[in-house]
Amino acid sequence: MTRTLLRTALAAAVVAAPLAVFTANHREAPITALDRTADITDWYSFVSYDDPSKLTMVLSVDPLLEPANGPNYFPFDPDVLYEMKVDNNHDAVEDVTIQFRFQTEQRNPGVFTGFVGGLLGIPQITALDGPGSEGLGLRQSYTVTAIRDGRTFDLSGGRRLYAVPTNVGPRTMPNYQALYTQGIYNLGNGIRSFAGTTDDPFYIDLGGAFDSLNFRPEAGGGVLSAVNDNNNTVNVAPDDVSGYNVNTIAIEIPLQFLTRDFRTHTSSEPAAVLGTYATTSRQQITVRRRPREGNGTLTQGPWRQVQRMGNPLVNELLIGTGSKDRFSMDDPTNDIQFGRFLARPLLADIFASIGIPVPPGDRLDLAPLVLYTGPTIPAGTPRGPVADLLRINTGIAPTPAARQQRLGLLTLLDTDPNNDDAAGFPNGRRPDDDVTDIAARAVAGILVNPTTYGTRIGDGVNVNDKPKQTTFPYVPPAHDGRNSRHVDPGEPGCAGVCPPGL
Repeated sequence: MTRTLLRTALAAAVVAAPLAVFTANHREAPITALDRTADITDWYSFVSYDDPSKLTMVLSVDPLLEPANGPNYFPFDPDVLYEMKVDNNHDAVEDVTIQFRFQTEQRNPGVFTGFVGGLLGIPQITALDGPGSEGLGLRQSYTVTAIRDGRTFDLSGGRRLYAVPTNVGPRTMPNYQALYTQGIYNLGNGIRSFAGTTDDPFYIDLGGAFDSLNFRPEAGGGVLSAVNDNNNTVNVAPDDVSGYNVNTIAIEIPLQFLTRDFRTHTSSEPAAVLGTYATTSRQQITVRRRPREGNGTLTQGPWRQVQRMGNPLVNELLIGTGSKDRFSMDDPTNDIQFGRFLARPLLADIFASIGIPVPPGDRLDLAPLVLYTGPTIPAGTPRGPVADLLRINTGIAPTPAARQQRLGLLTLLDTDPNNDDAAGFPNGRRPDDDVTDIAARAVAGILVNPTTYGTRIGDGVNVNDKPKQTTFPYVPPAHDGRNSRHVDPGEPGCAGVCPPGL
């Protein structure tokens, strides 16, 4: 699609629809605030930067993991079913499902910590399996299963795939990057997988957002200066996720395995458009056993969904607290029931109350986030039911990593064609997309008229604390527990502004 077509469609994307949407989830619903291992923090879906024939999907769970918090740290939950779902015929019902299940083994039951190396005659940890892995007392493996057209496929091929543990520190793990690389598995047929603890790539001033939108003076109180808005590499407010880890599952898979006709398509073909989301589920019954009755828990019964995510921050910032659990546990096809929260976002009313211009009346301009319509959706694509899905036109070429812009698709609304980035959120989502600023501006009405409603709303956090990753799994390695820091602007080590990497 050309810049002219995309920009025209963006500026005119006011269509009949009863919903509007917003951004990433960290303990956003009561049920997941108490069940952190099933809490989806973020969901990403994008065409691989270095291979436009493949889609990468990344699921992050278990928020705000302190890198130094031993001795057991934060393993995946073997009692949780982690799933990635793809709708390829535009009815908001999954047609392809990819499942991940984890198993935990205690290999050094007499040692007081889950990971040890360079002490007690145990060598430093340099491998996930075999020699050099002896210090992995708590080790997890996982399986990958695909379901399509009623058929089940074991993508693991009978292999034991090992999750990358957290980065304990240099004495225990002298070359953590090597462990991270070992965790990337080629599953055959062009498919790769990864699971492990990583840096949390999300970035936001969480404290300012939840203190009734009390953003920092350096960030213009939530309205960025032109200078700060144009700088993709400097933060002028605290990134409250800085220095924290998250558990990550990623898969890279050829598009032809996901589309409805097993082919790749150009951006003008409806079959190029996919809708994706992720879920976590638990079995209906959980029994916590006494030690003499066996290890851990006993679970049985049908799977019950605990959490889901399509577009980031919908549940966190739009859905009322009394409905958040219902939203988490329901299917996207039932999202019309939440129209009272989304047809006229409360956040837009808050913006209006502090003098930011917003469109009057019911909001119809955000339909591209809840229907198969809008600037990246080809003519002839069925709109489908209202549903919170992260939609992506896989025929739009990925933007090279060095040219990616944090404001993603909104760059089509400015006057500089050199900044165009049609491959960013809300056309899918990449780890470095600034979904907070993008979504806030969308709620304020930038899609209706960028001149009238184009206030530069932002939290002043424009970049992740670790450098952008340009190859699969695209998420930075975990922070070092021994040497971890949470550094923000104004603190020692940051003079005024905090560059990436600190």
